[in-house]
Amino acid sequence: MTYRIRLLSFICLLLLPFALQAQNVEYTVTGTLIDQRTEDPLTGANVSIENTTIGTSADVDGNFELTARLEPGTYNLRMTFIGYRTVQREIEFGDEQEIALGTIALQQDVIGAEEVVVTGASVLTEKRQLGNSISTVSADELASPGVTEIDAGLSGKIAGALVQQNSGDPAGGISVRLRGTGTLLGSASPLYIVDGVIVNNDSPELVDVGGTSTNRLADLNPEDIDRIEVVKGAAAAALYGSQANNGVVQIFTKQGKSGKPSITIKSTVNVDKVRKTLDVNMAQNENGEYLDNSGNVMSGKRYDFQDYIFRTAVGTNQFLSISGGANDTRYYISGSHKNNEGIVDGSNYQRSTARLNLDQVLTNWANLSTSLSYSHSNNQQIPNGGLNASYGALTGFIFGPNTFNPKPDPETGEYPNNTVLANPLEVIDTYDFQNEVNRVIGNAKLSLTPHKGLSIDHTLGLDTYSQVGTAFIPAGTSAPGLSTGFGRRSERAFFQLNNDLRISYQTDIKPWLNSSTLFGGTLQYENVETIGLEAQQFSIGSRVVSGGANFEQPGEFRSKTVIYGIFGQQTFGYKDRLFVTGAGRFDASSVFGKSERWQFFPKVSSSYVVSEENFWDDFGLSDIVTSFKLRASLGVSGGQTAIGAFDRFNLFNPTSINGRSAMLPSSQRGAVDVKPERQTELELGVDANFLSDRLTVEFTWYKQKTEDLLLFRTAAPSTGFSTKLGNFGELDNTGIELLVKGVPINKQNLQWTSSLTFSANENEIQGVEGGTLIIPESFGQVAAINGEPLGVFYSDAFKRDSEGNIETDSNGLPLEAEGDQIIGDPNPDWVASWINDINIGGNWNVHTQFDASYGNDVFNFTRRLGALGAFGTMEIYERELEGDLPAGYNSRVFGIFEKWVEDGSYLKLRELSVSYTSKLNAFGMKSLKLSLAGRNLFSIDSYTGYDPETNVAGQRTAVRGFDFVQVPIPRSFIFGVTAKF
Repeated sequence: MTYRIRLLSFICLLLLPFALQAQNVEYTVTGTLIDQRTEDPLTGANVSIENTTIGTSADVDGNFELTARLEPGTYNLRMTFIGYRTVQREIEFGDEQEIALGTIALQQDVIGAEEVVVTGASVLTEKRQLGNSISTVSADELASPGVTEIDAGLSGKIAGALVQQNSGDPAGGISVRLRGTGTLLGSASPLYIVDGVIVNNDSPELVDVGGTSTNRLADLNPEDIDRIEVVKGAAAAALYGSQANNGVVQIFTKQGKSGKPSITIKSTVNVDKVRKTLDVNMAQNENGEYLDNSGNVMSGKRYDFQDYIFRTAVGTNQFLSISGGANDTRYYISGSHKNNEGIVDGSNYQRSTARLNLDQVLTNWANLSTSLSYSHSNNQQIPNGGLNASYGALTGFIFGPNTFNPKPDPETGEYPNNTVLANPLEVIDTYDFQNEVNRVIGNAKLSLTPHKGLSIDHTLGLDTYSQVGTAFIPAGTSAPGLSTGFGRRSERAFFQLNNDLRISYQTDIKPWLNSSTLFGGTLQYENVETIGLEAQQFSIGSRVVSGGANFEQPGEFRSKTVIYGIFGQQTFGYKDRLFVTGAGRFDASSVFGKSERWQFFPKVSSSYVVSEENFWDDFGLSDIVTSFKLRASLGVSGGQTAIGAFDRFNLFNPTSINGRSAMLPSSQRGAVDVKPERQTELELGVDANFLSDRLTVEFTWYKQKTEDLLLFRTAAPSTGFSTKLGNFGELDNTGIELLVKGVPINKQNLQWTSSLTFSANENEIQGVEGGTLIIPESFGQVAAINGEPLGVFYSDAFKRDSEGNIETDSNGLPLEAEGDQIIGDPNPDWVASWINDINIGGNWNVHTQFDASYGNDVFNFTRRLGALGAFGTMEIYERELEGDLPAGYNSRVFGIFEKWVEDGSYLKLRELSVSYTSKLNAFGMKSLKLSLAGRNLFSIDSYTGYDPETNVAGQRTAVRGFDFVQVPIPRSFIFGVTAKF
């Protein structure tokens, strides 16, 4: 009997919400939302009832109709739109079931005075409450027709972020650094999160193509992005534990809006050309006769191989999205196809994407959101040498001489070759290098609001992709050591599962004291598998690895990682002016030994909105400074990218001895007691709005100290190992960030918005064994030196007198100093961007972006090689042949590496665009936008190479600013058409 009573009680409890819902009354709220300045309708603006899942959006005319089945009472109606200030209306649900609100005007919030962000734990928070800085990039800022990669779109828009394009390869290759570099051996890229799901952004180079590896963020379509929020330091990112040393980038994709289907079609065509070519050796005597590299008269002439390598490239990008839904179901569907030729002849990048986002209201207190995206890309690559390979088109050009016509013989089809490496045209026409990726990212999120102020979110996320790299060089190639042909196939399979639970509760303890509480947990599982096969001596007609002989031993790698996290956060707000937050996370990762597996990462922050005090108005300060906030935060985060999944063990390497399998011990000792790199950051800042919120200034000073830096040390010979990994070093970053954003003109038919970002960072490393560590894969020219910035150029220098002048011998040739010295620093002293948007009459828009980098050096290895007489491709050797430089000059300075370090400072016009939007009302079309944009139009710099924004080491952490015949960033012109229905 007792059992039946309990069962009946349980069933009644389950039915209680439905029973309560049956007593609810259906109400209808209508209104129209417009822009206060232009009086244009705000299509897509959101209307919702607080503490419920009930909401809708405005149609093309700004009209909305919201249906709610609720108990009678007083409710808060919120009207929000990105870039506008939130409007709240208190509404009374009583006897009247139809409520008409009329026309409601929303005021533009161009400077983000009332911006709401998702903090490091997926909790909506007003920026005024935060003790740390968070930067936001909206969809409009990413919507430039010239931006086809998400991380490239971040360039110049975030103070404290250094965004660099390493190569002009059509598949990209972007490096993002937030507040400097916080590791040496690991990845310095931030943690990327898409719709609450941690996603992988590695840049594996399965086949060596010369530093043009693509980071996997390229798999996402920028047109699907609603906004991006960037958390830059440990003080803000502590809730992500041992994964947050490099900052966090949160990406939110577009969601459907209730109402009629909204269709967007966008098509762009881009034309890319090399912006600047290198001056090549065209040495002639006084009679105009060409000279060979020995100074003798040639029978023929010299050629500029760049004329045959580079081309005018054409690309297209097509995009279609459909969104809409009823009150309870909303959807967003999109698809795209990108086909982009590279400026190096023969290169091409194609990417197709598809996305489905669904939101389903289950009850007034339950909502289910799901997202699924798929992308497929194929990158046809032309190798360009890089740090390791001896084959490549641009490499063949620089390893001259350029004293022969590189075109194939019209009768035999054979490619002439008088260079040290392969004929560049042979590489372009006969080599086949490809990289193919298939990727799926998905998530399901259940959101519950069972009680006022209480929210429960559970997110299950998946990120998985397969990447296949293939390379084929036919037999008969002139590339050194590969005359019998070469083939490689390498595959990488990645699988990652995220499981997160977050519970938050917000309440007013007193009318003057509010509380926000959060706690939750996370489980992340990651599995990576790679395999590589390689062969030479290919039979005629075969292009697969199995068609070759002389097989290399297959390489295989597997890695499994599990991360647990438990976190909590508490915020108190006093009179909506003083906010204090305390948070912490216990974190455990399987890459560390049991004794150091669990780590604690705390955080405390506070913000004080001084302008809310009475004296601010009493003294008339509000007339000048509308809002003034002080903020401070102190937090700890961790880093584990410098340690592999199994580095804690003493490993054995498989081998074969006399045809039998065997195991050999590794030379690296297991790192049993290592722990995460631990970063402590103090951040202080001031936020102020002026002139009735027409101008905002955000200033931040930070100091980061990364301790327990993972480095290698020499092991005692008695241990049987040569090296060991441990927590030996320290890396410090100190810097400032400044954002100034204003609206100089804000009239009905003319609006000018301008923003300036400025960042300066100083970096210093300590704890390197012996004081100096030469970084691998840097040609021995890059080092980590105690007391110096990470990645300085360290090599042979000129011998100088007491006044700093270069000393020469009796022949006028420079002398070399004894021992290696610091000869350059690739880290900029500061970076800045200036962005302007001018809107004329609501139809025309002009956009400009200038980017500047100052104080960074570039190692011009390209010019060094082209200057040597054995190759003699560059104009600097021409000057020696023609007598402008003393004989033997280039041979002497070839080994003095200081000669080849140049100032890499630049001022670039990153983008200039003009667009016209016609608000049509024909054929079902709401608007038609035509745009013309130019990117990388000019660069003011003194660099003699293609572009000072380059890096042959790709996204590597320590090797930066290294130029070795990289594909230059092209000058691009893009024409786009966007139609909305």
